Amino acid sequence: MRHGSIPGARGRVRPLTLLGEAALREQCREVTEFGAELADLVEDLFATMYAAQGVGLAANQVGVPLRVFVYDCPDDDDVRHLGHIVNPRLVATDGVVIRGPEGCLSLPGLEAGTQRYDHAVVEGVTATGEPVTVHGTGFFARCLQHECDHLEGRVYADHVTGWRKRRLSGQISRASWSRQA
Repeated sequence: MRHGSIPGARGRVRPLTLLGEAALREQCREVTEFGAELADLVEDLFATMYAAQGVGLAANQVGVPLRVFVYDCPDDDDVRHLGHIVNPRLVATDGVVIRGPEGCLSLPGLEAGTQRYDHAVVEGVTATGEPVTVHGTGFFARCLQHECDHLEGRVYADHVTGWRKRRLSGQISRASWSRQA
């Protein structure tokens, strides 16, 4: 039997920020106020992520320039990781660098082979200010790196190189949602 509420059940689905909108490229600010507004933002992030069928979502992807992200993501052993991090810092990446398919809710319908480490450690706090350290491996490590990038104003497409970059750039320029054209 599950105890507590389902993340996002009380949240509202917000519009996604798409590539080409300034909010996606700005470095996010540290959270300094912990209270009902932050708790509501976390709920909204979960609701939006689930509605868009994602595995992670950063606050700037809904137009809020704060250092917060949520995740509900499996690792390579199909272990589910569920949570949120406020003021996250990517403190370690190591292991093998793996090129794997990566997509983003802010670049809907696209993906490209992107290099990421297969182990990542993120430190931060919860919405109530409790310290938290999250270790990720495999696909979950990719998710943690991806969401931390968002808070620095970067997207996965910034890591893509060579012919993959050229192909992805063409797909972005032709996408119905693109503001790059």
